[in-house]
Amino acid sequence: MVESGRPNPEELLARVQQGARQATRGRLKIFFGASPGVGKTFAMLEAARQQRQAGIDVVVGVVETHGRQETQALLEGTEVLPRREVSHRGITLKEFDLDAALARRPRLLLVDELAHTNAPGSRHVKRWQDVFELIDAGIDVYTTLNVQHLDSLNDVVAQITGVVVRETLPDSVLDQADDIELVDLPVEELRKRMEEGKVYVPDQAQRAMSGFFRPGNLIALRELALRRTADRVDAQMRLYRRDHSIRSNWPVMERLIVSVGPSPFSAKLIRAAKRIAERLEAEWIVAYVETPAQAGASEETRRRVQSALRLGDRMGAETVTLTGSNVADALLTYARSRNVSRIVLGKQAGPLWKRLWRGSVFDDLVAKSGDIEIIAISGEPETPMLSPQPLAVSHPIAWVQVAWAAAIVALITAMSLPLRGVLNPVNLAMFYLLGVVAVATRSSRRVALFACVLSVAAFDLFCVPPYLTFAVSDYEYLLTFAVMLIVAVLIASLTIRVRSQAQHAVQREARTQALYRLTRELSRETRWMEAGRAATAIAREVFGAKVVLFFPEEGGKISLSQRTTDDLPVPASEVGIAQWVFDHGQTAGQGMDTLPGASALYLPLKGSQGQVGVLAVVPTESAHLESPEQFHLLEIFASQTALAIERIQAASAAREAHLRAETEQMRSGLLSAVSHDLRTPLSAITGAASSLRSQSHQFSENTRQELLESIESEADRLSRLVNNLLEMTRLESGSVQVRREWYPLEELTGAALTRLGRVLEGRKVTTSMPADLMVFVDAVLFEQVLWNLLENASKYTPAGSPISIAAWEHNKEVAIEISDSGPGFASGEEHLVWDKFYRGRAAGARGAGLGLPICRAIVTAHGGRIEAANRPDGGAVIRIQLSQPGPPPEVPVD
Repeated sequence: MVESGRPNPEELLARVQQGARQATRGRLKIFFGASPGVGKTFAMLEAARQQRQAGIDVVVGVVETHGRQETQALLEGTEVLPRREVSHRGITLKEFDLDAALARRPRLLLVDELAHTNAPGSRHVKRWQDVFELIDAGIDVYTTLNVQHLDSLNDVVAQITGVVVRETLPDSVLDQADDIELVDLPVEELRKRMEEGKVYVPDQAQRAMSGFFRPGNLIALRELALRRTADRVDAQMRLYRRDHSIRSNWPVMERLIVSVGPSPFSAKLIRAAKRIAERLEAEWIVAYVETPAQAGASEETRRRVQSALRLGDRMGAETVTLTGSNVADALLTYARSRNVSRIVLGKQAGPLWKRLWRGSVFDDLVAKSGDIEIIAISGEPETPMLSPQPLAVSHPIAWVQVAWAAAIVALITAMSLPLRGVLNPVNLAMFYLLGVVAVATRSSRRVALFACVLSVAAFDLFCVPPYLTFAVSDYEYLLTFAVMLIVAVLIASLTIRVRSQAQHAVQREARTQALYRLTRELSRETRWMEAGRAATAIAREVFGAKVVLFFPEEGGKISLSQRTTDDLPVPASEVGIAQWVFDHGQTAGQGMDTLPGASALYLPLKGSQGQVGVLAVVPTESAHLESPEQFHLLEIFASQTALAIERIQAASAAREAHLRAETEQMRSGLLSAVSHDLRTPLSAITGAASSLRSQSHQFSENTRQELLESIESEADRLSRLVNNLLEMTRLESGSVQVRREWYPLEELTGAALTRLGRVLEGRKVTTSMPADLMVFVDAVLFEQVLWNLLENASKYTPAGSPISIAAWEHNKEVAIEISDSGPGFASGEEHLVWDKFYRGRAAGARGAGLGLPICRAIVTAHGGRIEAANRPDGGAVIRIQLSQPGPPPEVPVD
């Protein structure tokens, strides 16, 4: 049933993003077959020949013809890249040259045998990684693959054919192919080709036909290939339904958990769970439950667990490590929190009496699972779960713990000896139980059990008559001994369990605290390099490793100079690895499939818009970062750091953009003001001078005087404009030095009024200030302030309207007000008048809009304040407040 409706916005965004990625990437086509000899390489070359005939640039990167003449014939006329020679253990190997292919950059490249393992020393461990780098570079690739090389089918193929295939690749490689062409051949025809020597030489063909190429094997492999191809077709159909908004009617999404441990059977469980998840189209999780019994497990046990989790991670599963005292309870609690529908685990082998005595995880899950389906996978008998290795007698820590346990028991015995005649022996047993608790809090499980047995023996020997012998006078004491031993063992087990849970809680708290510290420190930083240094310091403490962050230069090239530490913990020669990680956005280096021989682990710092840098980690211990939990924590560190750096860079870019916008606005205002205010006086001066020069004899004396006065007036106006521009530049650059002295304010006001005599002609100017009022200012600069304010008042008020100046001193501050009777400021304009190049709305007002900004700059340089406001009865007022450093000096009288 087709359902129509509005598509999900998230799906639309995902499609757009996928389309953007596909627009820059090359396409991958896999010629897929059931076994060697079905004609995959031949089909690939035939398809490439057709592309070449269509005018496509086709180049052969590597093709294995295996001496087949019909395959060799298809190579004629096609460019073939030379192989790269690699020397390994005295043998020269010829490998595909990835760098030559990237330099050649054909439209279509042929790369045979996708699952091939590259020679040691190559950039990538596997050829499929070379192919993905080619695709990321925008090169289309044709390649070949057999079904037995898929990782999830490796154990199935081994069970069918009896041959373990060593060269495998993740199923996700096949899933990411743009096209898959199944190259199929009936079993009879394939065996006939074998007999004719078209697959192997005759001797090899006969051995192969009686082994791997038996009819039953070929039929099974063919079915696997057909089923895997059918799964791919089904995936394409789902994609089509999604793109055309055809909604599925499934009510919920399937999700399953596979429980693994240190058993070698875990690998088979993971592969089986992978196949189940694919069939169900379900998310799947690989989970390991660490109980107190495994908390002190041996290094080999931990290595097996980590190997199983890494296999699950490589096959596309989410991996998680849980902690709990009971495996079934921990699994079910997590499963219900994640809405899991199925739990997959292996059948527990062993005698029935052991299952009844120790209990079974499978039985517990079945009993407590409720609606969750339990799937048991059969297989080879599972290797029993390894318990923590006993502490060797020669190990110094074991000696310390054993000595501690013996000392505690001896101390309890010494305390009990004087009390034998006072207390009942059963009461003395309580002291020994207390000692067991003390031992369990600091020792391993085995040492705690040793303390339990030793306590019962000491109790019998020293506290139960007859003393100094294990014989007892009353057989009831045997029951006492048994109960005491059981209680001691239970107390020790519970104490160790609580201690283990406390340790795990501390570890979780440490991880949470580390992420909190990282987020807090990054949120404080405003410079991206400082944020990187903060992240480096925290990562160094959390992971116990040497850490450094590399950042790119302008051209996107990683530079050793752009790093967060003074020292360089990685070789300078590995800067190319960091560059590769930055360019491809993939993890590489120590412990990874890409460049595993590197001295450090390199992670890309991925932001929302791309990579911002590279994180390099050099572990001080080789296994310190092997845990998937630690690795995921490291990835979170890298992600949070990248987002913080990207945020800081974006904020910096926004500030720069805002500054550029303000600069552009200022430039536009300056050009607008200057173009008008320079052109107007210059035009007047030019016109008057031209008239005087050409027609002076026709003008009367009064007319000539008026023209000369016009030239002088406009020249003064032009001079004021230029002076204002220069003054504003000097004030903003900080080159103006304020030379403050005591001056009478009345004198400064008079000087400004005198200079404005012609401008204020016809106006009534009133002053109100004490005659002895002194101000501590730079006389030249402050006179300019008064001049600008009075000139501004005359410019924006009607001719003949009055202007008043008032000043007074209050609380060691001098207040100055210049008010007028004009229209005042428009609403909201009181703050804008201090912006450079802002001019009021009064009709006919001229000027560059620099007078008031210059006043503010000068007053601020004096440590004062200036503000604009409207008078209640109409008009505008400018208020200045200047702080006085103290009383003015007394002026001596002559």
